Formats: sequence, C-alpha cells, structure tokens
Amino acid sequence: MSSFRTVELSDPVFECMGLRFLTIKTKHLRGRGDICLYVPEVEHSTSGLPIYILLHGVYGSAWVWALKGGVHQTAKRLIADGHIKPAIIAMPSDGLWGDGSAYFTHHKKSFDKWIVHDVPLAIRENVAVAGSTSPLCISGLSMGGYGALSLGSKFPDRFTAISGHSSITRLEEMSLFAEEPLEEYTTSAKFPNVIDTIKMNRQKLPSLRLDCGRSDPLIEGNRVLHQQLLDADIDHDYAEFDGGHEWKYWGEHIEKTLLFFDSCILNSSPANTQY
Repeated sequence: MSSFRTVELSDPVFECMGLRFLTIKTKHLRGRGDICLYVPEVEHSTSGLPIYILLHGVYGSAWVWALKGGVHQTAKRLIADGHIKPAIIAMPSDGLWGDGSAYFTHHKKSFDKWIVHDVPLAIRENVAVAGSTSPLCISGLSMGGYGALSLGSKFPDRFTAISGHSSITRLEEMSLFAEEPLEEYTTSAKFPNVIDTIKMNRQKLPSLRLDCGRSDPLIEGNRVLHQQLLDADIDHDYAEFDGGHEWKYWGEHIEKTLLFFDSCILNSSPANTQY
C-alpha cells in the first residue's frame, strides 16, 4: 500500500536514457510534487542502492539537472568506468512556489519535509532497486545549494554527505534572483543563514563539501561561509574554480559531488555498503 494518496510513475516502454518520472500527492505540499530519476541498469536482484538527491535553483524544476546539466550522463559514465558504484539520482522539484521555495516551511507548505521525508519514501516504495537500507546524500546548486546545506545539517541523521555548488548561504541572497519580496521568505525562516543550522548540529554533521565559481555573484558569501566553518573548526572541503553562475559550471563540477558521495558511503558503516 502506498504512503501517498496518488502516485504516477512513467511507463518503462517510453522511458529513455535511464530517466523516469514520478509524481505524488503529498500533504506537505498540499498537492502534487514531481521527481525526475536516473536509475542505473543493475541486476534485478539488486536492492538498497544509494539515493543522491540533487536540488535545483530558482526558476527550475525536476527536469533541469538532467536536461540542462546532463547529470544522468555523467553518472552513467562514472559508473561504467568504475569510478563510482551504481546510485539513483533523484531530482525533485522544490514545490514550485514563486521563483523558488528555498526548501523550508512557509505559506502553509512544508517544502523541507517534501524533500527530506516524501522524496526518499516515494523512491523506496516505487523503485525496486531502492529500499529501506538505501543511504541518502544531498546536493544542490544556488538555491538548491542553500537547501542541501540547510536540510543536510538540520537532519544530520538522514544523510551520509552534503554538497553545495554556487550555494546561497544567507537567505537574503534570494533577493538577487527571486521576484517575490524578501519578506515572503524571511518572515518564516528560523535559521536564515546556513552557518547557524550547521553549528546547531555540528556534533552529528555529515561529511561536507562546497565549491563556487570565482566569477559567481555568490562567491563572497561562499568565502565567508568557508571562513566561518574554519573558525568553528568544522571539517569540510572547499574549492573555487573558474566559472560563473551557469550550467556550464554545474554540469562540469557535479562530477566532484558524485565522486565525493560515493567515497563517503564506502567509508561509512558496513550496513551502508551492501549494494
């Protein structure tokens, strides 16, 4: 029996490139939410594959990581070359509020619970190679980086690793992109700055990495967060590369996240490596 009132899963006859689409109705969104999935080809008896959740930025939706960033092709290549073990790439919508939900609860919708609770549960119930033992990792770009860093540190027991690309690090940076007034976000935000959530759960924090392009308007915020993490003696990996706030950058550097996630899972408890 499904945990959701309605579930629509794409027909394998019409799926291509390992991509499939899942739509569920959830009380957390007060409606439907979409998930684009890359499911690698593995033995039918396989279960408990890791689930790597990738969050999109403003203006985007469930399809952008695949159809603008080609992450499914990157994952397929890394798996085929033996650089990472097979993993499910989960690319949910953010809930489609305004230009972007920022992945926390506001306007009577729990965008955070949609990502942390509903997305993994929907995959485990509808994708045969997933299961209750599937370890979770979370990443994102821009607003999705904000979501990944915030949710990964807010719910540290749920995730093995966190990664952010070109991340918004302070909620006020949403004003650089979103049409909605900043107050629409900040009024409901308990922890608007990423560093506050990270510090709150620093003793249980999953493995953490972040990167940003040197020409990105969010570079200074990422540098500040990096220094804050150093000052707080919080272990993390930080890197800067050439590039701006653009898909060329994210399509190239998502490979580092996939390699990082694979390494973190392999180095985690034995129970998380049986797949």
